[in-house]
Amino acid sequence: MNIKKANGSLTCIGTGITLAGQITTLSKNYLEQAERVFGILPDKLSEDWVKSINPSYKSLQYLYAEGKSRRQTYQDMTEVVCQSVREGNKVVLALYGHPGIFACVGHFAIERLKTEGYPAQMLPGVSADACLYADLGIDPGTTGCQAYEATQFLFSGVPLNTSAYTILWQIGLAGEHTLKTLKTTQENLKATVRILNKWYPLQHEMILYEAPFIPVQKPRIDTFMLKELPQIDISTISTLVIPPLTGLKLDKGALDEFGLDISDFG
Repeated sequence: MNIKKANGSLTCIGTGITLAGQITTLSKNYLEQAERVFGILPDKLSEDWVKSINPSYKSLQYLYAEGKSRRQTYQDMTEVVCQSVREGNKVVLALYGHPGIFACVGHFAIERLKTEGYPAQMLPGVSADACLYADLGIDPGTTGCQAYEATQFLFSGVPLNTSAYTILWQIGLAGEHTLKTLKTTQENLKATVRILNKWYPLQHEMILYEAPFIPVQKPRIDTFMLKELPQIDISTISTLVIPPLTGLKLDKGALDEFGLDISDFG
């Protein structure tokens, strides 16, 4: 049963990846007009910029703690945001990048508040994959693209389509399942190599990508062979991009369904 007790509302916005320049006009408008602003942002520069637009900004980073499960931290963050809405505030939750990609707090808060009868919405933002396509010059429509959170992929045994680009997010947390630390180990990276070697040769080219935080920075684009992954300096914002091993091939059975023949494509 939905019970609305006040006129509070929630809008989750994304600040983009690169500071200041990638927030949408609509999101900035909500940020300016909010009565309370909470945020989970990557650095003090980002926080200071948001605070310059709306002085009510409060970081939720204080809810992290050594040895504390991130799962509990995210629930605590959700409750802080929801409580402010229940108190009647027009709340904005500002999140790095896109507010719905690798950012569960916005999803949790929207679901909880809607159940309680409060208006809650999410606005799109510039995400890391949008920056990745631009910086690497990749068009995912050319060969296709598959993307997974690294640990999710490693633990699930998902088969890969080697004719498409593969993107493994959060490779810096590969194999980390406790949710109590923000780094992987060299042993985990060696296991990652063994798993990827099921589809790719050890000499296959990999790309480590990191989007720039501020306009004067350049993106990190490092190329190396799969076998070298455990020796690469990896951070929490690193993304592993695996170029296609083979090109797309026409399938005769599929063409038959459309009354076509391989010769129709030259």
